[in-house]
Amino acid sequence: MDQTAQRALIPVYTSKGDAEAFLDYPNLFNRNGEWVGWVTPNREVYSVLGYYVGTISKDRRILRKRATSTLKARLEPPRRPRRVYPPATIPLAPLMAELSNSVIDVLLEEPERLHTLDVGELREDLD
Repeated sequence: MDQTAQRALIPVYTSKGDAEAFLDYPNLFNRNGEWVGWVTPNREVYSVLGYYVGTISKDRRILRKRATSTLKARLEPPRRPRRVYPPATIPLAPLMAELSNSVIDVLLEEPERLHTLDVGELREDLD
């Protein structure tokens, strides 16, 4: 597929207004265009390993309750999508509501929850 034929990526912002991820529904990519997760029809965000990360808010942030009494079950990840190419220019972030103390911005406070497949135990050997 030609880059010019690619659908427009939707920026996902931090509470500081920085675009730290991009959504090409249902897949979520980091600033380098690498796959880091996916989004369900209920706006729930899961990592590439199938673990619950949070939800996408209406102002396009990934939010999570600070203390979760029940953890969501791990889901089987979809097939790994092709890499995307984030745009050179990104629109300014929308005005965002204040977060209560019980909610965190995942991309600001826990960005390690959204990592690529080649980190940690799943990283391929270099030899």
